[in-house]
Amino acid sequence: MTELMQISSLEKVLPKNEAQFDEIYDINILKNEECAYQIAFKDKKDKEIYIQIQSDIKDNIKVYSVGNVPVNLPTYPDGAEDDNYISTEPGIFPDILYPAENNVVNATGWFQALWIRIDKNAPVGKHTVKVILKTAEEEKSKEISVEILPIELEESGLIFTQWFHADCIARYYNVKTWSEKHWELTEKFVKRAADNGINMILTPIFTPPLDVEEGGERPTVQLVKITKDKDKYSFDFSLLDRWINMCQKNGIKYFEMAHLFTQWGARFTPKIMVNENGKEKRMFGWDVSAIDERYKNFLGQFLPALAAFVKEKGVSEVTYFHISDEPDSGQLDDYLKAKNEAEQYLKGFKIIDALSHYEFYKRGVVKNPVVALNNAMDFYGNTDNLWVYYCCAQYKELSNRFIAMPSYRNRSIGMQLFKFNVKGFLQWGYNFYYSRLSKYKINPFLQTDAGGGFPSGDAFSVYPGGNGPIDSLRIQVFFHALQDLYAMKMLEKHIGYEKTLKIIEDIFGEISFDRCARNGKVIIDIRNAVNNELKKVYGI
Repeated sequence: MTELMQISSLEKVLPKNEAQFDEIYDINILKNEECAYQIAFKDKKDKEIYIQIQSDIKDNIKVYSVGNVPVNLPTYPDGAEDDNYISTEPGIFPDILYPAENNVVNATGWFQALWIRIDKNAPVGKHTVKVILKTAEEEKSKEISVEILPIELEESGLIFTQWFHADCIARYYNVKTWSEKHWELTEKFVKRAADNGINMILTPIFTPPLDVEEGGERPTVQLVKITKDKDKYSFDFSLLDRWINMCQKNGIKYFEMAHLFTQWGARFTPKIMVNENGKEKRMFGWDVSAIDERYKNFLGQFLPALAAFVKEKGVSEVTYFHISDEPDSGQLDDYLKAKNEAEQYLKGFKIIDALSHYEFYKRGVVKNPVVALNNAMDFYGNTDNLWVYYCCAQYKELSNRFIAMPSYRNRSIGMQLFKFNVKGFLQWGYNFYYSRLSKYKINPFLQTDAGGGFPSGDAFSVYPGGNGPIDSLRIQVFFHALQDLYAMKMLEKHIGYEKTLKIIEDIFGEISFDRCARNGKVIIDIRNAVNNELKKVYGI
């Protein structure tokens, strides 16, 4: 091997690596915390490289080969004004975490990386991890010291959702919706979501009216079976019951019901399938106005029945509703009409929507807005329940997780969520495997930009593997940012918010949503400082 480097998880190793990485030799984390680092290497093409782990915690270590993907749209054209990208030009970038089967990888002749993940069940204490790479001709190794502190990491209370697209699973794997195979695959995707910090899930009571062109539709994933007899509806919630049970078993705590009206203005009704006279048909959709009397009649029966079901199920306190996603200021009247129609049946439930217009909130249109990062400061200090989101539009200066962005920019979100006391975070693409507006299915291993619709990586954070999801390094890095937040909130409980923030800003400088880390060292220094303060608090 001509090169062998031990580097942090906050670097990205490109095939023609020209970066000068700082090597790392030690890691310290809290009990019940997950961490990762990388071994970067280069060897001649077509060599098999055998990986051996020597450590007393080797059973808690999993090795991945970091796979590269094509990035045709790293950012929008004017994103080149932002110099905190690895590159704003198309290319090949590292992103997929392939499990290193049998601890063997094939050399490509270019730079590659191994992702060494230490799981949250590793025992407290000081450990040495030695990674040995062998070929037929040689053997090289790297060692790192891992200290796991006897302080258990506690979740912060942040609600985190990345929209779950059940239809993408059925369509990608070519299985019948809600067949046993679909349930099996869906559960695997749910479990990985929860393992990576997602604790709220988009629930398809009917097919979510999201990212679809006007007049188009997505495959049906409606969980509620609906029967109509004249003007009376009856509802079978058995599949929804199974969904909630499955999600709770795998660590999901909160449920957000699919939007009750179409995206971008609440002008029409979602696609809803109804059985009438023994035949199932689409009864609502783009051809039915949001204020149509037939839909008002439907909501007047459906929402009380749904509310009664979730109360009986014991999840009403953790159930959230949506009206319409991202209406703009010119659509306020339509949104208000839709909201007023639905809200009368949802007394006591929380309603959240992605809305970034402060005037909506000021006028009391939305009590729980989910605000784009670039508009968050309009709301900060004016609400005690700040939720934020990012998507394709947050591509300049802000935290985000596009594939072409450095991982330390991704992980910057942790300290930002802490400083601004954010209660909830939303990102729309956990597993969206369509082109923009869902016009056709894509292969996410080859098209990372939704057919040129969004910057690469915006639409999904996991890849559809042979029999379940494969993590991107982006989703794991974001989870590490959540763990940063958890640790900061733990310290805040003991020494207060102001003192905790001062420790962080003494290292980073003033934290803002539009100021992200520009190297990995500052993120690591901040976590080390937080951990050191926790050690003092706990007398370690």
